[in-house]
Amino acid sequence: MSALKADGEEARIAGGAVRDALIGRTTGDVDIATTVLPNETIARVEAAGLRAIPTGIEHGTITVIADGVPYEVTTLRSDIETDGRHAKVAFGRDWQKDAERRDFTINGLYAEADGTVIDLVGGLADLDKRLLRFIGEPEQRIREDYLRILRFFRFFAWFGHGRPDADGLKSCARLKDGVTGLSAERVWTEMRKLLAAPDPSRALLWMRTTGVLTLVLPESEKWGIDAIHGLVAAEQARGWDADPLLRLASIIPPTSERIDSLSKRLRLSKAETKRLEEWAGSSPAGEEETVEALARRIHGGSGEGIRDRLKLQIASQSSAGSDVAHLDALLRHAEDWKSPTFPISGADLMAQGVPAGPELGRLLKQLEAEWSASDFILDRDALLARAAVLNEAP
Repeated sequence: MSALKADGEEARIAGGAVRDALIGRTTGDVDIATTVLPNETIARVEAAGLRAIPTGIEHGTITVIADGVPYEVTTLRSDIETDGRHAKVAFGRDWQKDAERRDFTINGLYAEADGTVIDLVGGLADLDKRLLRFIGEPEQRIREDYLRILRFFRFFAWFGHGRPDADGLKSCARLKDGVTGLSAERVWTEMRKLLAAPDPSRALLWMRTTGVLTLVLPESEKWGIDAIHGLVAAEQARGWDADPLLRLASIIPPTSERIDSLSKRLRLSKAETKRLEEWAGSSPAGEEETVEALARRIHGGSGEGIRDRLKLQIASQSSAGSDVAHLDALLRHAEDWKSPTFPISGADLMAQGVPAGPELGRLLKQLEAEWSASDFILDRDALLARAAVLNEAP
C-alpha cells in the first residue's frame, strides 16, 4: 500500500475483504484498488522487493505476492462496453465511478490502510440491515454480466436477511434467460458457493420462485427443494459440516440418468459425479439393519455413497419427527468402520493348483462372499482350507 500511494497516488482495500472485516467474518482474498496504472504498479511493487504477476493486465489487474500471500491490485476503471459476459474497460482516477461499476452495495466498500472505511454507494447501511442490493439500476448491472443473477442469490444466501431486494428480485426474474449463455463452469462455481452457505434454503426458495433454479437445476423442478430444510437442521444439530454436494443430492432425484445429465450440463468433476452416482446407487438403511449388515454393504459397495444416503435419511426422518437413534448409530459405525483387506489372493489359490482364468476369479469371488458373510471373521488359514474343499468339489 505504501509503494502504491507514493507521489500522490492512492490505494485502498476493496470489496469483500472490507465487508467481511466489518461483520467479523474470516476473509479470504484481499483485493486492492489503486489509481496507479498497471505497468507502473509492477514497477513500484518490484522496487519495493515484492513479486508482480500480470495475471489480468488487460483489465488492470496485477497479482502481487507479499510474504507468500497473493493480492490482486487493480487500477480504477469504468466499463465502456459490455456484452453480458465480458467488458472493455477504461482506466481512470475516479473512485465513485469505480465503485458504481461493482455489483452490490456491500461489495462496493473501500478501506484505507489505517482501516478507515470509505462508502460511496450506501453499502454500510445495507450491510447493517443485511440487505443485498444492486448498485444503481439492477437491470443495467445484470445486462453487463448475467452471472450477477446467480451472484445475487449466492450473496443473499450468505449475507441477506428476510426478503431479497424487490427491484433486484424482479430484474433477476425478467432477465433469467441470460444465465443460459453462461459457461457451465461459472454456473457450477456459483451454485457450489451458494450451497456452502450456512443456510441456503431461503436463497433456493427465491431462485425457484423467479424461475432461475429451473434453468440451472431442472432436475429439482418436480423433485422439490423442501429436503434442504431438514438437512440444514440435521447439520446444525449434529455438528456436520456444510456439504454442497450432499445438499445438491437432497434436491435432485437419485437416478443415474438425471445425475448423468446434470454432470454433463454443469461439467462436474469426475469425483463429484462418482460420489453422486454412488449415493444414487446405494439403498436406504432398513429399520432392522444391523451394524454387521451395514459393514458388509460398505465392503461390497461405496462407503461414501452409503454415508450420504444415511445422512439424508436422518435429515428426512428427523424433520418428520421420527426417532432416528438407530440411523444415527449406523452412521457412526459407517464413519468409524474401515473395510478389512481380503486375506488371500489369486497367487494363493494358484499355489493350490487352481489354474489361472475364469475359474480362479469365480473361486476368489465365492470365497470373498463367504468371508464377508462371516462378518470378516474367517482368517487366511480357514479360507485356504475352504478353497481346497471347493477346488476338489466336482
